[in-house]
Amino acid sequence: MRKEKVVLFLLLILTILATTSCGSRKVLYNPSEVRDLSRKLNVPISNDDPNMPLYVESSFWLGTPYRYGGNSKSGTDCSGFVGQVFQKVYGKKLDRSSDGQAKNNVHKVGKGSLKTGDLVFFRTARKSKKIDHVGIFLKDGYFIHASTSKGVIVSSLDEEYYKRTWQKGGRVK
Repeated sequence: MRKEKVVLFLLLILTILATTSCGSRKVLYNPSEVRDLSRKLNVPISNDDPNMPLYVESSFWLGTPYRYGGNSKSGTDCSGFVGQVFQKVYGKKLDRSSDGQAKNNVHKVGKGSLKTGDLVFFRTARKSKKIDHVGIFLKDGYFIHASTSKGVIVSSLDEEYYKRTWQKGGRVK
């Protein structure tokens, strides 16, 4: 009888270990790192935010200089930046141009329905009908993008320039 109890006890322990070790673990970040990240991106972020990988990866690009045709941390343009972040965070390959991303990689989303990770598109060249600028929506009206004059920065959709040049929002397919 004692032997049976020991065997049952061991089976119970093994079952508990097997079932608890199969679950995925949520990565928790150091609270001071989260505060710093929130400050850098100018948006409120909580430790258990499901978009943390996007916030972390995009923050690594802050300050990267603008370089037309570039897509690395030594220099990037807007579509190169967006493409690299999406490849790293979501494993998705996007078109190389902002116009291509707008036409081929997204479903249109209204400005009021934007969610973290959606793309925001602009037409900055006055005489062109093509979309020529893209960024990644963060939250609360802020997006991260590669500015031609300042490199990778966070801006507000409420800035007059972005209100005037806004074309559409898009959710990646």
